[in-house]
Amino acid sequence: MGRLDGKTVWITGAASGLGRASALACAAEGATLLATDLSAPDDVVTAIEGLGGQVTALAQDVTDEARWDAIADEAETRFGGFQVLVNNAGIGARSLLVDTDLAFWQRMQSVNLDAVFMGTRVGFRRMAPGGSIINLSSILGIVGNVGTTAYCASKGGVRLFTKAAAVEAAQTGLGIRVNSIHPGYIETPMVMDGVKAQAEPDKAVEMLKAKHPVGHLGQPDDIAHAVVYLASDETRFMTGSEVVVDGGLTAW
Repeated sequence: MGRLDGKTVWITGAASGLGRASALACAAEGATLLATDLSAPDDVVTAIEGLGGQVTALAQDVTDEARWDAIADEAETRFGGFQVLVNNAGIGARSLLVDTDLAFWQRMQSVNLDAVFMGTRVGFRRMAPGGSIINLSSILGIVGNVGTTAYCASKGGVRLFTKAAAVEAAQTGLGIRVNSIHPGYIETPMVMDGVKAQAEPDKAVEMLKAKHPVGHLGQPDDIAHAVVYLASDETRFMTGSEVVVDGGLTAW
């Protein structure tokens, strides 16, 4: 018996990085996957079917409001609905505040925060009691950093939005859990692309490792394990929580 048997899990940004790892981990625990990304993540389908799992891949721009309802309709038609939603899709880019234009700022909020609002709202409207919504924030939703004001604002917004949504879901009788995950620096394409853009990539990655008391970067599976935990019924009494998986970075 898998920890997620009988559950349909919808994961956004599932083509790579944390989304892909989370999709594979959930499938390994018995979940049926609804995996979305800007282009349908067919590679994830191949990987999950190779594990003997069930998965449907669809294209989704998380900033497109109408697409949220369209995919929720697909979930109801194909699976009778969904029990878990993982709002994982996100972008990251650096810009000093003095150099940040409004379009850059608004794009960051649109993908990282507005989409979490739209996804959570669809979950509240479509999920049955007992459902779980998992919002991917960041340690930079808890602490600040140079050149990341737009990113920190978006991820900090996800952190407090999650708490408010969790209280609302509990107090209005929806019976849906809402929690956030706050990764440290994880070895994903987004993080490593940022490293490669530095003048001295090797030095940059060593500096990132040194930020963590454990002395190394995290792996996507480190976050995927937290996703499985929050998706499972093991967290029936857990809502409005922030799960920090950061190698001790915020404990300094």
